[in-house]
Amino acid sequence: MNKPRPHLLLVDDEVSIRDPLGRYLEKQGFRVTEAGDAEAARAALNGYDIDVVLLDIMMPGEDGLSLTRYVAEHGGPPIILVTARSEEADRIVGLEIGADDYVVKPFSPRELVARIKVALRRNSPAKVSDGQSAAIWHFDNWQLRIAEQLLFDPHGALVPLSSGEFRLLEAMIERAGQVLNRDQLLDLTRGRTAGPFDRAIDNQISRLRRKIEPDPKDPTYIKTIWGGGYRFSTEVRRG
Repeated sequence: MNKPRPHLLLVDDEVSIRDPLGRYLEKQGFRVTEAGDAEAARAALNGYDIDVVLLDIMMPGEDGLSLTRYVAEHGGPPIILVTARSEEADRIVGLEIGADDYVVKPFSPRELVARIKVALRRNSPAKVSDGQSAAIWHFDNWQLRIAEQLLFDPHGALVPLSSGEFRLLEAMIERAGQVLNRDQLLDLTRGRTAGPFDRAIDNQISRLRRKIEPDPKDPTYIKTIWGGGYRFSTEVRRG
């Protein structure tokens, strides 16, 4: 059986950019759904199994940053921002609210394809070998299921995580008890492809705390080590 082509959602209000880029990506082996605005993008996300979103920031009506926040808060697929903005502050905002990567116009289509493949690898389910089940990490009565990239709370309810939040939580749980500084967390979760934006890690930590901590202002699980970084401070087990 042939492996299904990765499904991309290309969101850009400029047809002159969207259509030729969509055709190029199709030739590179991807399935592409195009959307000209946030409303069409939401419909596509609800109607299809999207693997990666390519999202322009500057759009009329609801802009790309608002849509990024929505997708991240609902545990959607990885987002690569495609933007004409070159200022560092704008890139940081996109990463802080849930984007996984960005490219700045004008960009090389080959570079975009490379970044898409990186996002797909990061978001692919864990491989299962020799009939053994993929890892499930337990802390207290929480479950982090690696293969499905799902987090369940102590009551069995699914907790939506963006792909970036999932990678960050997985990296910390795998190294529970260790102090990890921001550079280490960037290396573990982004491979430094997005640049050394410390605030992006801090904001992901804040979002994770709001989702898993009984009291985010006095965290039980993700502790801040002043001058050092962060530590996952609860006993974990793999099963």
